[in-house]
Amino acid sequence: MRTSDRLWATAFVVLWSSGFIGAELATRHASALTVLNWRFLLLAGPALAWIAWRGRWRRYTARDVGVHVLVGALAQVGYLYGVVMAAQLGVGSGTTALIASLQPVVTAAAAYLVLGERVRAAQMLGLAIGFGGVALVISADYAGGDAALWAYALPVAAMLSLVAATVLERRTRPRSLGQLDALAVQFLTTASAFAAISAAFGEFAPAPTSGFWLSVAWMTVLAGVGGYGTYWVVVRRNGATVAATLLYFTPPATMLWAWAMFGDELSGLAWAGLAVTAVGVAFAIGRGRRNEEPSVSRGPRIGARA
Repeated sequence: MRTSDRLWATAFVVLWSSGFIGAELATRHASALTVLNWRFLLLAGPALAWIAWRGRWRRYTARDVGVHVLVGALAQVGYLYGVVMAAQLGVGSGTTALIASLQPVVTAAAAYLVLGERVRAAQMLGLAIGFGGVALVISADYAGGDAALWAYALPVAAMLSLVAATVLERRTRPRSLGQLDALAVQFLTTASAFAAISAAFGEFAPAPTSGFWLSVAWMTVLAGVGGYGTYWVVVRRNGATVAATLLYFTPPATMLWAWAMFGDELSGLAWAGLAVTAVGVAFAIGRGRRNEEPSVSRGPRIGARA
């Protein structure tokens, strides 16, 4: 890998990890619904402007728009609410990042069950080992934190929501919308959903503090635009498999960032669980590459991250 590729890879890991840190930072100033409402209201204007400027909306088919509305509901509303709400309830950002990082491997298993894509026994074994590691990290986080045990179901549900979006996009293959057009539709869907939900629960109004707006800007610019943008740079320069593999560097990066920024403790059990998960994921991905299994590395045309 060239030096420039390494720099882009590093930027991707850091910016992707920033989403989990931003979720913890933002929920110190406002509720998860309020934070996500204003994050996507800020993105709704540029999304509308993009669609109008491109002028390709007349070529969209109703079916493909409907698919991306549903994908947006799963990959943005479902995924991001689970991640940010988990932060509000006290789940460690590193733990959430670790659970979320299993998405490509879980997608491979889901694609086998739903789409009939090939999957190797070694990949399923690697997935089982990975979940064992996640269980260790959750136990360490639960023992040292204030979050209720049920709160750890939120990042798991968020990850499964993103898996469902990925499988849906693969199965339906909407192609009348380009990558950025699809993302704009998803942003508008998500903005509408969070605006309606937050208003219904009386959580629409932003917190009147600079900390709130700084944390929302953090999540929007660093995690949203930066993380998503560098992801596609890495995909173009090195391929989707490399980009998917780099996702597994985000949990340790997030844990170190949380330790430096929030003083989160790094217990031996947490690091042991992280190591076990890394072994399982490496086993699953390694087997998938040797057998030219595409399902681990393929990604949806969606833009979800914390």
